[in-house]
Amino acid sequence: MASSADVHVRICGQEIIKYDLEIKALVQDIRDCPGPQSTLLEFNSQVKEKFNKLRLRIQDLEQMAREQDRETDRLAILSETESQRRQMLSNQTAWRKANLACKLCIDHSEKDELLQGGDYQSTRQRKVTKECLVETSSNITESLMSISRMMSEQVKQTEDTIGTLATSSRTVLETNEEFKSMTGTIHFGRKLILKYNRRELTDKLLIFLALALFFATVLYILKKRLFPFI
Repeated sequence: MASSADVHVRICGQEIIKYDLEIKALVQDIRDCPGPQSTLLEFNSQVKEKFNKLRLRIQDLEQMAREQDRETDRLAILSETESQRRQMLSNQTAWRKANLACKLCIDHSEKDELLQGGDYQSTRQRKVTKECLVETSSNITESLMSISRMMSEQVKQTEDTIGTLATSSRTVLETNEEFKSMTGTIHFGRKLILKYNRRELTDKLLIFLALALFFATVLYILKKRLFPFI
């Protein structure tokens, strides 16, 4: 039966996959968006919201990894966390490229409209929208830099964990070798004790036989002296 912690990890992983798929779908919508720019801004707002939720769930998954009792489980979940961060970075890059492609398409459309004529209000609206797009592009760049820093920190933590595991493994191997050496010494000592026990038994038997022979000799001499006629 799965523990409560395993269930939470599984649910968190499913939510991360859901947000990842939703972001991919929105990025595709941006890539295919013919305009207007207000629609593009709406798509970008939705993508930004999904990225914030995805980032929080990845952080939750990392925290769950650090709370695992077994080292193998902790490393497996940390590896999954790092993989999800790389995937998020890939989505960020795709998002930026989709925005650039969509912006070029909209710019071409606007140029065509300007060549055909247009009023001042529509031109002003396009200028404001372009400024918003520039700000969105800047936010994407900042997000990419933030994710890059997070991944660098995660890589360093993973390296530290691997170093700790390597040290622990060497300690276990050294302890195992010492245990084998102690086992051999104990076995040798047991052999010596058994050998000395057998020798002690032999010595006791020889002493008993020597005493018996001595007393038999004494009795024989007494018999000859006291009762020579027998």
